[in-house]
Amino acid sequence: MVIGITGGIGSGKSTVVKMFTKFKNIAIYIADDEAKKLMNSSIEIKTQLIAEFGKDVYLNNNLNRPYLANIVFKDKQKLSVLNTIVHPIVNQHLQDFILKNNHKDYILYENAILFENGSNTFCDKIITVTAPEKIRIQRVLERDNTTIEAVKNRIKNQWNQSKKTLQSHYVIENLTFIKTEEQTLNIHNNLTKITR
Repeated sequence: MVIGITGGIGSGKSTVVKMFTKFKNIAIYIADDEAKKLMNSSIEIKTQLIAEFGKDVYLNNNLNRPYLANIVFKDKQKLSVLNTIVHPIVNQHLQDFILKNNHKDYILYENAILFENGSNTFCDKIITVTAPEKIRIQRVLERDNTTIEAVKNRIKNQWNQSKKTLQSHYVIENLTFIKTEEQTLNIHNNLTKITR
């Protein structure tokens, strides 16, 4: 069983995923981390990114993330091109991971743009992590060296929270650590019951 977990930037999705790492009967796939690795290791991705965004997209053979982010977060069309290059290869990588871990109770598949890129279609259940926008912006400002305008641009490129929660089986409101941990444990127990 594949459980998608998503949430807008600053919702605290990574914090929740970290809580799930305590459960030894599951496997966790973090799409963004795997995509970053593949963008540096896949010849296919590298060739296409250089063709589309120019040779400056790699510095010393490593992805020049600030350069790329500066292009794609200002231009929805460029973001779409990036996704078209990267997502099919990440999806294939995920399918291999699912096959390798099919003995686990479930696979937690973390993807910030689960709905936006259509990955929700191969999830059996979906968890969305939410938090008020003001808190989300504050969290990102504290975490990244960025501006309010840059954070708002990234929020604009994602589906709004209510649209995500309407299509989710579980919602975790991430405001306090203890409450979030409780919600996470309840969902895990519920999912484990379903799969056994």
